[in-house]
Amino acid sequence: MDFSRDVVTVGSQPVKLDFVAHNGRSYTYIPDFLVHFKSRTGRRPMLVEVKPEEAWREKWREWLPKWKAAWRYAAEREWSFHIYDESRIKGPALKNIQYIERFKRGDYSEEDMDAVVRTVLFMGSAPIHYLLALHFTGSETLGWSVLFHMIATRQLDCDISRHFDEYLEVTVTA
Repeated sequence: MDFSRDVVTVGSQPVKLDFVAHNGRSYTYIPDFLVHFKSRTGRRPMLVEVKPEEAWREKWREWLPKWKAAWRYAAEREWSFHIYDESRIKGPALKNIQYIERFKRGDYSEEDMDAVVRTVLFMGSAPIHYLLALHFTGSETLGWSVLFHMIATRQLDCDISRHFDEYLEVTVTA
């Protein structure tokens, strides 16, 4: 969600909800995330619980009261409530995010990054191969590192679920 173009913020453990379980006892439940989207998308904020598929399939009856509490809480605020398992999280996007994470703390030339931003702003979007040829001829490895750093630090945006190759289109983060 952090890399979705439509997401403004992702808050961890955003609220505490009281609920009564099947055994009649009161408990507190804390959903995992609250996601806020850009207003232009028309998407409502989303309260999210993340559970391994095997666990929620086995214990859904037991967990239903807390999930109903989350659903009610979200509905009262005109939010949505979703339960995600690893099939919604693991995949190409997660692999790409994990890969570029190593570039986040790199120290790269502000001059190089400014030049890339100017080019992408001028074009609207640009493929990686064009940026490498224009700004990093002879030092393509450095160019890849700079571009991955800019994606990791959200200076550039792309479809994070796409394979990272020279045809990947980047835009300037809005």
